[in-house]
Amino acid sequence: MSINELFKALSDENRRKILDLLRDGDLTVGEIADHFEMSKPGISQHLSVLKNANLVYAEKKGQYVYYSLNSSVFQDVMKWIIQFNQR
Repeated sequence: MSINELFKALSDENRRKILDLLRDGDLTVGEIADHFEMSKPGISQHLSVLKNANLVYAEKKGQYVYYSLNSSVFQDVMKWIIQFNQR
């Protein structure tokens, strides 16, 4: 993950809302789409960007893919941000 990919992923309001939804637990594309006025393929595009930035995991369970937060990336970002306050 590059820091540029991370900030690109976080720059979009819809992707930030998806991350907020995933704080409550794993969701499928359909479950995420229920919270948006957007197609499932549109949601999948946003999830792809989030996956490329390592912000979410995808796990296939039966016929569904469940998405969950990768909290370790958020911890790494916080460490990166905190270092600027320590100089």
